[in-house]
Amino acid sequence: MSPEDVRQQLAFEATPSRSSDVDGFREIVPRRIAIRLLPFLFLLYVIAFLDRMNVGAAALQMPRDLGFSDQVLGLGAGIFFLGYFLLQIPGALAAEHWSARRWISAVMFVWGILTVLMAFVHTEREFYAVRFLVGAAEAGFFPAVVVYLTHWFLAADRAKALAGFYAAMPLSYVIGSPLAGLLFGLSWLGWKGWRWLFIIEGVPAVVMSLVTLFYLTDWPLQASWLALKERQWIAGQLEGEKKAKQEVHAYKISEAFLNRNILLLTLCYFFAVTGNYGIAFWLPTMLKRLSSQSDLIVTLLASLPYIAGFLTLQINAWHSDRNQERRWHATLPVLLSGVSIFLAIKFGSSVLLSVTFFTMAGGAYYAYLPPFWAVPTEFLSESAAAASIGLINSVGNLGGFVGPLIMGYLATRTRSFNVGLWYLVGSFSFSGLFMLAVRAGPRRPRAQG
Repeated sequence: MSPEDVRQQLAFEATPSRSSDVDGFREIVPRRIAIRLLPFLFLLYVIAFLDRMNVGAAALQMPRDLGFSDQVLGLGAGIFFLGYFLLQIPGALAAEHWSARRWISAVMFVWGILTVLMAFVHTEREFYAVRFLVGAAEAGFFPAVVVYLTHWFLAADRAKALAGFYAAMPLSYVIGSPLAGLLFGLSWLGWKGWRWLFIIEGVPAVVMSLVTLFYLTDWPLQASWLALKERQWIAGQLEGEKKAKQEVHAYKISEAFLNRNILLLTLCYFFAVTGNYGIAFWLPTMLKRLSSQSDLIVTLLASLPYIAGFLTLQINAWHSDRNQERRWHATLPVLLSGVSIFLAIKFGSSVLLSVTFFTMAGGAYYAYLPPFWAVPTEFLSESAAAASIGLINSVGNLGGFVGPLIMGYLATRTRSFNVGLWYLVGSFSFSGLFMLAVRAGPRRPRAQG
Protein backbone atom coordinates (compact mmCIF):
# COMPACT_ATOMS: atom_id res chain seq x y z
CA MET A 1 0.00 0.00 0.00
CA SER A 2 1.47 3.35 -1.00
CA PRO A 3 1.98 6.28 1.46
CA GLU A 4 -0.88 8.10 -0.26
CA ASP A 5 -3.16 5.08 0.22
CA VAL A 6 -2.27 4.99 3.92
CA ARG A 7 -2.90 8.74 4.25
CA GLN A 8 -6.32 8.41 2.65
CA GLN A 9 -7.22 5.48 4.86
CA LEU A 10 -6.17 7.27 8.06
CA ALA A 11 -8.13 10.35 6.99
CA PHE A 12 -11.20 8.22 6.41
CA GLU A 13 -10.90 6.45 9.78
CA ALA A 14 -10.62 9.82 11.49
CA THR A 15 -13.84 11.05 9.85
CA PRO A 16 -17.12 9.91 11.37
CA SER A 17 -19.51 8.27 8.88
CA ARG A 18 -23.20 8.83 8.93
CA SER A 19 -25.31 5.71 9.40
CA SER A 20 -27.08 6.34 6.10
CA ASP A 21 -23.71 6.52 4.31
CA VAL A 22 -22.61 3.21 5.84
CA ASP A 23 -25.85 1.49 4.86
CA GLY A 24 -25.47 2.82 1.34
CA PHE A 25 -21.86 1.63 1.10
CA ARG A 26 -22.81 -1.86 2.32
CA GLU A 27 -25.39 -2.13 -0.42
CA ILE A 28 -23.62 -0.41 -3.31
CA VAL A 29 -19.88 -1.02 -3.00
CA PRO A 30 -19.85 -4.86 -3.07
CA ARG A 31 -22.19 -4.76 -6.08
CA ARG A 32 -19.91 -2.36 -7.97
CA ILE A 33 -16.88 -4.48 -7.19
CA ALA A 34 -18.68 -7.64 -8.32
CA ILE A 35 -19.80 -6.07 -11.58
CA ARG A 36 -16.30 -4.82 -12.30
CA LEU A 37 -14.27 -7.93 -11.38
CA LEU A 38 -16.34 -11.12 -11.57
CA PRO A 39 -17.29 -11.15 -15.28
CA PHE A 40 -13.65 -10.58 -16.21
CA LEU A 41 -12.34 -13.29 -13.86
CA PHE A 42 -15.11 -15.57 -15.12
CA LEU A 43 -13.84 -15.12 -18.68
CA LEU A 44 -10.26 -15.86 -17.63
CA TYR A 45 -11.34 -19.08 -15.91
CA VAL A 46 -13.27 -20.21 -19.00
CA ILE A 47 -10.07 -19.76 -21.01
CA ALA A 48 -8.09 -21.67 -18.37
CA PHE A 49 -10.47 -24.62 -18.37
CA LEU A 50 -10.69 -24.78 -22.15
CA ASP A 51 -6.89 -24.99 -22.29
CA ARG A 52 -6.85 -27.58 -19.52
CA MET A 53 -9.49 -29.93 -20.95
CA ASN A 54 -9.00 -29.53 -24.71
CA VAL A 55 -6.74 -32.57 -24.77
CA GLY A 56 -9.82 -34.71 -24.10
CA ALA A 57 -11.50 -33.39 -27.24
CA ALA A 58 -8.28 -33.59 -29.25
CA ALA A 59 -8.09 -37.28 -28.34
CA LEU A 60 -10.76 -37.92 -30.97
CA GLN A 61 -8.19 -37.20 -33.72
CA MET A 62 -4.70 -37.31 -32.15
CA PRO A 63 -4.39 -41.11 -31.86
CA ARG A 64 -4.87 -41.63 -35.61
CA ASP A 65 -2.32 -38.94 -36.52
CA LEU A 66 0.34 -39.69 -33.91
CA GLY A 67 -0.24 -43.36 -33.17
CA PHE A 68 -0.93 -42.74 -29.48
CA SER A 69 -2.64 -45.49 -27.48
CA ASP A 70 -5.38 -44.88 -24.92
CA GLN A 71 -2.80 -45.41 -22.20
CA VAL A 72 -0.60 -42.65 -23.63
CA LEU A 73 -3.56 -40.28 -23.89
CA GLY A 74 -4.71 -41.06 -20.35
CA LEU A 75 -1.26 -40.49 -18.89
CA GLY A 76 -0.83 -37.29 -20.89
CA ALA A 77 -4.18 -36.00 -19.66
CA GLY A 78 -3.34 -36.83 -16.05
CA ILE A 79 0.27 -35.63 -16.05
CA PHE A 80 -1.10 -32.09 -16.26
CA PHE A 81 -1.98 -32.38 -12.57
CA LEU A 82 1.54 -33.42 -11.58
CA GLY A 83 2.80 -30.16 -13.04
CA TYR A 84 -0.19 -28.39 -11.51
CA PHE A 85 0.95 -29.60 -8.08
CA LEU A 86 4.18 -27.60 -8.15
CA LEU A 87 3.34 -23.88 -8.21
CA GLN A 88 0.17 -23.63 -6.15
CA ILE A 89 1.73 -22.26 -2.96
CA PRO A 90 4.19 -19.91 -4.74
CA GLY A 91 1.25 -18.63 -6.82
CA ALA A 92 -0.85 -17.85 -3.77
CA LEU A 93 2.03 -16.12 -2.00
CA ALA A 94 2.92 -14.11 -5.12
CA ALA A 95 -0.66 -12.85 -5.27
CA GLU A 96 -0.58 -11.86 -1.58
CA HIS A 97 2.85 -10.24 -1.38
CA TRP A 98 3.75 -9.16 -4.91
CA SER A 99 0.90 -8.36 -7.27
CA ALA A 100 -2.07 -10.59 -8.08
CA ARG A 101 -2.66 -8.66 -11.29
CA ARG A 102 0.88 -9.15 -12.57
CA TRP A 103 1.08 -12.77 -11.44
CA ILE A 104 -2.19 -13.73 -13.12
CA SER A 105 -1.07 -11.96 -16.28
CA ALA A 106 2.30 -13.75 -16.29
CA VAL A 107 0.95 -17.26 -15.81
CA MET A 108 -1.73 -16.73 -18.47
CA PHE A 109 0.89 -15.62 -20.98
CA VAL A 110 3.06 -18.68 -20.29
CA TRP A 111 0.29 -21.27 -20.38
CA GLY A 112 -1.14 -19.70 -23.54
CA ILE A 113 2.20 -20.09 -25.34
CA LEU A 114 2.53 -23.67 -24.10
CA THR A 115 -1.00 -24.53 -25.24
CA VAL A 116 -0.11 -23.33 -28.73
CA LEU A 117 3.01 -25.52 -28.60
CA MET A 118 0.74 -28.56 -28.10
CA ALA A 119 -0.12 -28.21 -31.79
CA PHE A 120 3.50 -29.04 -32.67
CA VAL A 121 3.99 -32.29 -30.69
CA HIS A 122 4.82 -35.45 -32.61
CA THR A 123 6.14 -37.91 -29.99
CA GLU A 124 4.97 -39.28 -26.67
CA ARG A 125 7.79 -37.54 -24.81
CA GLU A 126 6.92 -34.18 -26.35
CA PHE A 127 3.27 -34.74 -25.44
CA TYR A 128 4.07 -35.56 -21.81
CA ALA A 129 6.54 -32.69 -21.45
CA VAL A 130 4.25 -29.99 -22.81
CA ARG A 131 1.22 -31.21 -20.82
CA PHE A 132 3.34 -31.21 -17.65
CA LEU A 133 4.52 -27.65 -18.33
CA VAL A 134 1.00 -26.43 -19.11
CA GLY A 135 -0.08 -27.78 -15.71
CA ALA A 136 2.85 -26.12 -13.96
CA ALA A 137 2.09 -22.79 -15.65
CA GLU A 138 -1.65 -22.86 -14.93
CA ALA A 139 -1.03 -23.90 -11.31
CA GLY A 140 -0.55 -20.33 -10.15
CA PHE A 141 -3.85 -19.05 -11.55
CA PHE A 142 -6.57 -20.45 -9.30
CA PRO A 143 -4.98 -19.83 -5.87
CA ALA A 144 -4.01 -16.32 -7.00
CA VAL A 145 -7.62 -15.55 -7.91
CA VAL A 146 -8.96 -16.94 -4.60
CA VAL A 147 -6.46 -14.78 -2.70
CA TYR A 148 -7.27 -11.82 -4.96
CA LEU A 149 -10.97 -12.09 -4.12
CA THR A 150 -10.13 -11.81 -0.40
CA HIS A 151 -8.62 -8.40 -1.20
CA TRP A 152 -11.99 -7.17 -2.45
CA PHE A 153 -14.87 -9.10 -0.87
CA LEU A 154 -15.89 -9.25 2.77
CA ALA A 155 -16.14 -12.71 4.32
CA ALA A 156 -19.95 -12.48 4.37
CA ASP A 157 -20.00 -12.09 0.56
CA ARG A 158 -17.16 -14.41 -0.36
CA ALA A 159 -19.12 -17.56 -1.24
CA LYS A 160 -21.25 -15.64 -3.74
CA ALA A 161 -18.13 -14.07 -5.24
CA LEU A 162 -16.48 -17.48 -5.55
CA ALA A 163 -19.66 -18.84 -7.13
CA GLY A 164 -19.55 -16.14 -9.79
CA PHE A 165 -15.95 -17.09 -10.58
CA TYR A 166 -16.50 -20.84 -10.31
CA ALA A 167 -19.46 -20.74 -12.70
CA ALA A 168 -16.87 -20.71 -15.48
CA MET A 169 -15.85 -24.29 -14.69
CA PRO A 170 -19.09 -26.10 -15.59
CA LEU A 171 -19.89 -23.71 -18.42
CA SER A 172 -16.47 -24.27 -20.00
CA TYR A 173 -17.40 -27.92 -20.51
CA VAL A 174 -20.64 -26.88 -22.19
CA ILE A 175 -18.78 -24.39 -24.42
CA GLY A 176 -15.74 -26.54 -25.11
CA SER A 177 -17.38 -29.59 -26.66
CA PRO A 178 -19.27 -27.90 -29.51
CA LEU A 179 -16.35 -25.51 -30.09
CA ALA A 180 -14.01 -28.46 -30.49
CA GLY A 181 -16.49 -30.08 -32.87
CA LEU A 182 -16.43 -26.99 -35.08
CA LEU A 183 -12.64 -26.71 -35.04
CA PHE A 184 -12.19 -30.36 -35.94
CA GLY A 185 -13.62 -29.50 -39.34
CA LEU A 186 -10.69 -27.20 -40.11
CA SER A 187 -7.83 -28.33 -42.34
CA TRP A 188 -5.62 -25.33 -43.05
CA LEU A 189 -2.05 -25.54 -44.35
CA GLY A 190 -2.31 -29.32 -44.31
CA TRP A 191 -2.84 -29.45 -40.53
CA LYS A 192 -5.67 -31.41 -38.97
CA GLY A 193 -8.32 -29.78 -36.80
CA TRP A 194 -6.90 -30.99 -33.48
CA ARG A 195 -3.72 -28.97 -34.06
CA TRP A 196 -5.75 -25.83 -34.82
CA LEU A 197 -7.78 -26.53 -31.67
CA PHE A 198 -4.67 -25.97 -29.53
CA ILE A 199 -3.59 -22.89 -31.49
CA ILE A 200 -6.97 -21.17 -31.53
CA GLU A 201 -7.65 -21.93 -27.85
CA GLY A 202 -4.14 -20.94 -26.74
CA VAL A 203 -4.09 -17.49 -28.33
CA PRO A 204 -6.87 -15.98 -26.13
CA ALA A 205 -4.82 -16.69 -22.99
CA VAL A 206 -1.90 -14.69 -24.44
CA VAL A 207 -4.14 -11.80 -25.49
CA MET A 208 -6.05 -11.66 -22.20
CA SER A 209 -2.82 -11.79 -20.20
CA LEU A 210 -2.01 -8.36 -21.63
CA VAL A 211 -5.53 -7.04 -21.01
CA THR A 212 -5.30 -8.25 -17.40
CA LEU A 213 -2.37 -5.93 -16.69
CA PHE A 214 -4.50 -2.90 -17.49
CA TYR A 215 -7.94 -4.04 -16.35
CA LEU A 216 -7.44 -5.54 -12.88
CA THR A 217 -6.57 -3.47 -9.81
CA ASP A 218 -4.55 -5.00 -7.00
CA TRP A 219 -6.08 -3.22 -3.99
CA PRO A 220 -9.27 -1.26 -3.27
CA LEU A 221 -7.47 1.99 -2.42
CA GLN A 222 -5.94 1.94 -5.92
CA ALA A 223 -9.33 1.58 -7.65
CA SER A 224 -9.99 4.76 -9.63
CA TRP A 225 -13.29 3.19 -10.76
CA LEU A 226 -14.65 3.57 -7.21
CA ALA A 227 -15.37 6.88 -5.49
CA LEU A 228 -12.83 7.86 -2.84
CA LYS A 229 -15.16 7.22 0.13
CA GLU A 230 -16.20 3.87 -1.37
CA ARG A 231 -12.55 2.82 -1.65
CA GLN A 232 -11.88 3.89 1.91
CA TRP A 233 -14.98 2.13 3.24
CA ILE A 234 -14.23 -1.29 1.70
CA ALA A 235 -10.54 -1.03 2.62
CA GLY A 236 -11.49 -0.21 6.21
CA GLN A 237 -13.96 -3.10 6.42
CA LEU A 238 -11.40 -5.58 5.06
CA GLU A 239 -8.74 -4.25 7.42
CA GLY A 240 -11.14 -4.69 10.34
CA GLU A 241 -11.77 -8.32 9.40
CA LYS A 242 -8.05 -8.90 9.08
CA LYS A 243 -7.37 -7.51 12.55
CA ALA A 244 -10.19 -9.58 14.04
CA LYS A 245 -8.71 -12.78 12.61
CA GLN A 246 -5.23 -11.87 13.85
CA GLU A 247 -6.55 -11.39 17.38
CA VAL A 248 -7.96 -14.92 17.37
CA HIS A 249 -5.40 -16.79 15.21
CA ALA A 250 -2.00 -15.39 14.28
CA TYR A 251 -0.63 -18.40 12.42
CA LYS A 252 2.73 -18.57 10.74
CA ILE A 253 2.74 -20.38 7.40
CA SER A 254 4.36 -23.51 8.89
CA GLU A 255 1.77 -23.54 11.68
CA ALA A 256 -1.09 -23.16 9.22
CA PHE A 257 0.11 -26.23 7.31
CA LEU A 258 -0.19 -28.26 10.50
CA ASN A 259 -3.55 -26.81 11.42
CA ARG A 260 -6.15 -29.53 11.89
CA ASN A 261 -8.76 -27.81 9.75
CA ILE A 262 -6.35 -27.22 6.87
CA LEU A 263 -5.33 -30.89 6.82
CA LEU A 264 -8.99 -31.94 6.85
CA LEU A 265 -9.86 -29.49 4.07
CA THR A 266 -6.96 -30.81 1.99
CA LEU A 267 -8.18 -34.41 2.34
CA CYS A 268 -11.76 -33.33 1.66
CA TYR A 269 -10.76 -31.59 -1.56
CA PHE A 270 -8.55 -34.45 -2.74
CA PHE A 271 -11.33 -37.03 -2.50
CA ALA A 272 -13.93 -34.67 -4.00
CA VAL A 273 -11.67 -33.87 -6.99
CA THR A 274 -10.91 -37.59 -7.40
CA GLY A 275 -14.63 -38.26 -7.71
CA ASN A 276 -15.29 -35.31 -10.00
CA TYR A 277 -12.55 -36.01 -12.54
CA GLY A 278 -13.30 -39.73 -12.40
CA ILE A 279 -16.75 -38.83 -13.72
CA ALA A 280 -15.73 -35.97 -16.02
CA PHE A 281 -13.12 -37.91 -17.98
CA TRP A 282 -15.10 -41.14 -18.39
CA LEU A 283 -18.73 -40.00 -18.54
CA PRO A 284 -18.87 -39.62 -22.35
CA THR A 285 -17.40 -43.11 -22.78
CA MET A 286 -19.82 -44.62 -20.27
CA LEU A 287 -22.82 -42.95 -21.91
CA LYS A 288 -21.64 -43.98 -25.38
CA ARG A 289 -21.41 -47.64 -24.38
CA LEU A 290 -24.69 -47.54 -22.50
CA SER A 291 -26.79 -45.71 -25.10
CA SER A 292 -25.01 -46.41 -28.43
CA GLN A 293 -26.13 -42.92 -29.50
CA SER A 294 -24.24 -40.64 -31.88
CA ASP A 295 -21.27 -38.60 -30.66
CA LEU A 296 -23.39 -35.44 -30.82
CA ILE A 297 -26.13 -36.89 -28.61
CA VAL A 298 -23.58 -38.31 -26.18
CA THR A 299 -21.84 -34.93 -25.96
CA LEU A 300 -25.12 -33.18 -25.22
CA LEU A 301 -26.04 -35.74 -22.54
CA ALA A 302 -22.58 -35.43 -20.97
CA SER A 303 -23.03 -31.65 -20.70
CA LEU A 304 -26.12 -31.93 -18.46
CA PRO A 305 -24.16 -32.31 -15.16
CA TYR A 306 -22.35 -29.06 -15.90
CA ILE A 307 -25.51 -27.15 -16.71
CA ALA A 308 -26.92 -28.41 -13.39
CA GLY A 309 -23.68 -27.45 -11.65
CA PHE A 310 -23.87 -23.89 -12.93
CA LEU A 311 -27.29 -23.51 -11.29
CA THR A 312 -26.63 -25.34 -8.02
CA LEU A 313 -23.39 -23.56 -7.18
CA GLN A 314 -25.15 -20.19 -7.44
CA ILE A 315 -28.05 -21.29 -5.23
CA ASN A 316 -25.90 -22.99 -2.59
CA ALA A 317 -23.46 -20.07 -2.44
CA TRP A 318 -26.32 -17.60 -1.97
CA HIS A 319 -27.87 -19.75 0.78
CA SER A 320 -24.48 -20.23 2.47
CA ASP A 321 -23.85 -16.48 2.58
CA ARG A 322 -27.39 -15.76 3.69
CA ASN A 323 -27.06 -18.13 6.68
CA GLN A 324 -23.33 -17.50 7.21
CA GLU A 325 -22.75 -21.26 7.42
CA ARG A 326 -20.10 -23.13 5.44
CA ARG A 327 -19.48 -26.63 6.80
CA TRP A 328 -22.89 -28.21 6.16
CA HIS A 329 -23.28 -26.33 2.87
CA ALA A 330 -20.09 -28.08 1.70
CA THR A 331 -20.68 -31.46 3.38
CA LEU A 332 -24.18 -32.28 2.15
CA PRO A 333 -23.47 -31.72 -1.58
CA VAL A 334 -20.48 -34.10 -1.74
CA LEU A 335 -22.41 -36.75 0.19
CA LEU A 336 -25.26 -36.30 -2.29
CA SER A 337 -22.76 -36.84 -5.12
CA GLY A 338 -21.81 -40.17 -3.58
CA VAL A 339 -25.46 -41.20 -3.18
CA SER A 340 -26.17 -40.20 -6.79
CA ILE A 341 -23.31 -42.35 -8.12
CA PHE A 342 -24.60 -45.26 -6.01
CA LEU A 343 -28.04 -44.86 -7.61
CA ALA A 344 -26.43 -44.66 -11.07
CA ILE A 345 -24.81 -48.06 -10.38
CA LYS A 346 -28.05 -49.57 -9.09
CA PHE A 347 -30.13 -48.40 -12.07
CA GLY A 348 -27.31 -48.56 -14.63
CA SER A 349 -29.32 -50.45 -17.22
CA SER A 350 -31.59 -47.43 -17.80
CA VAL A 351 -30.15 -44.63 -19.93
CA LEU A 352 -32.66 -42.10 -18.58
CA LEU A 353 -32.03 -42.92 -14.92
CA SER A 354 -28.26 -43.08 -15.40
CA VAL A 355 -28.18 -39.64 -17.03
CA THR A 356 -30.44 -38.30 -14.26
CA PHE A 357 -28.24 -39.59 -11.44
CA PHE A 358 -24.97 -38.52 -13.10
CA THR A 359 -26.53 -35.07 -13.56
CA MET A 360 -27.41 -34.99 -9.86
CA ALA A 361 -23.86 -36.01 -8.94
CA GLY A 362 -22.30 -33.27 -11.07
CA GLY A 363 -24.73 -30.63 -9.87
CA ALA A 364 -24.07 -31.52 -6.23
CA TYR A 365 -20.29 -31.42 -6.69
CA TYR A 366 -20.28 -27.89 -8.05
CA ALA A 367 -22.65 -26.72 -5.31
CA TYR A 368 -20.07 -27.66 -2.69
CA LEU A 369 -17.21 -25.56 -4.08
CA PRO A 370 -18.06 -21.93 -3.09
CA PRO A 371 -18.75 -22.63 0.62
CA PHE A 372 -15.73 -24.93 0.74
CA TRP A 373 -13.30 -22.26 -0.49
CA ALA A 374 -14.83 -19.65 1.81
CA VAL A 375 -13.72 -21.68 4.86
CA PRO A 376 -9.90 -21.18 4.98
CA THR A 377 -10.18 -17.43 4.38
CA GLU A 378 -12.47 -17.08 7.42
CA PHE A 379 -10.04 -18.27 10.09
CA LEU A 380 -6.65 -17.57 8.48
CA SER A 381 -5.29 -14.26 7.28
CA GLU A 382 -2.70 -12.96 4.86
CA SER A 383 0.25 -15.31 4.20
CA ALA A 384 -1.16 -18.22 6.19
CA ALA A 385 -4.43 -18.15 4.23
CA ALA A 386 -2.65 -17.71 0.89
CA ALA A 387 -0.23 -20.58 1.50
CA SER A 388 -3.00 -22.83 2.83
CA ILE A 389 -5.16 -22.21 -0.24
CA GLY A 390 -2.17 -23.19 -2.37
CA LEU A 391 -1.61 -26.35 -0.29
CA ILE A 392 -5.26 -27.42 -0.45
CA ASN A 393 -5.51 -26.83 -4.19
CA SER A 394 -2.17 -28.44 -5.08
CA VAL A 395 -2.66 -31.65 -3.09
CA GLY A 396 -6.36 -31.77 -3.81
CA ASN A 397 -5.92 -31.53 -7.57
CA LEU A 398 -3.75 -34.63 -7.54
CA GLY A 399 -7.16 -36.27 -7.43
CA GLY A 400 -7.45 -35.18 -11.07
CA PHE A 401 -4.62 -37.60 -11.79
CA VAL A 402 -5.82 -40.39 -9.47
CA GLY A 403 -9.54 -40.48 -10.34
CA PRO A 404 -9.35 -41.07 -14.11
CA LEU A 405 -6.32 -43.36 -13.71
CA ILE A 406 -8.00 -45.71 -11.22
CA MET A 407 -11.28 -45.68 -13.15
CA GLY A 408 -9.44 -46.70 -16.31
CA TYR A 409 -7.40 -49.36 -14.54
CA LEU A 410 -10.44 -50.95 -12.88
CA ALA A 411 -12.47 -50.81 -16.09
CA THR A 412 -9.67 -52.60 -17.95
CA ARG A 413 -9.33 -55.29 -15.28
CA THR A 414 -13.06 -55.93 -14.75
CA ARG A 415 -14.41 -54.97 -18.21
CA SER A 416 -17.00 -52.85 -16.41
CA PHE A 417 -17.16 -49.34 -15.01
CA ASN A 418 -19.15 -50.42 -11.95
CA VAL A 419 -16.16 -51.21 -9.72
CA GLY A 420 -14.61 -47.86 -10.59
CA LEU A 421 -17.90 -46.13 -9.82
CA TRP A 422 -17.96 -47.80 -6.40
CA TYR A 423 -14.51 -46.29 -5.87
CA LEU A 424 -15.95 -42.86 -6.67
CA VAL A 425 -18.82 -43.45 -4.21
CA GLY A 426 -16.17 -44.05 -1.55
CA SER A 427 -14.23 -40.95 -2.59
CA PHE A 428 -17.23 -38.65 -2.28
CA SER A 429 -18.19 -40.26 1.04
CA PHE A 430 -14.71 -39.73 2.51
CA SER A 431 -14.77 -36.14 1.25
CA GLY A 432 -18.04 -35.46 3.08
CA LEU A 433 -16.80 -37.06 6.30
CA PHE A 434 -13.58 -35.03 6.29
CA MET A 435 -15.57 -31.84 5.68
CA LEU A 436 -17.93 -32.70 8.51
CA ALA A 437 -14.93 -33.09 10.82
CA VAL A 438 -13.84 -29.48 10.19
CA ARG A 439 -14.52 -27.45 13.29
CA ALA A 440 -17.05 -24.80 12.47
CA GLY A 441 -16.08 -21.27 13.36
CA PRO A 442 -18.44 -18.75 14.90
CA ARG A 443 -21.14 -17.32 12.68
CA ARG A 444 -19.91 -14.08 11.17
CA PRO A 445 -22.17 -11.04 11.44
CA ARG A 446 -22.83 -8.80 8.50
CA ALA A 447 -20.41 -5.92 8.06
CA GLN A 448 -21.11 -2.76 10.02
CA GLY A 449 -19.78 0.72 9.65
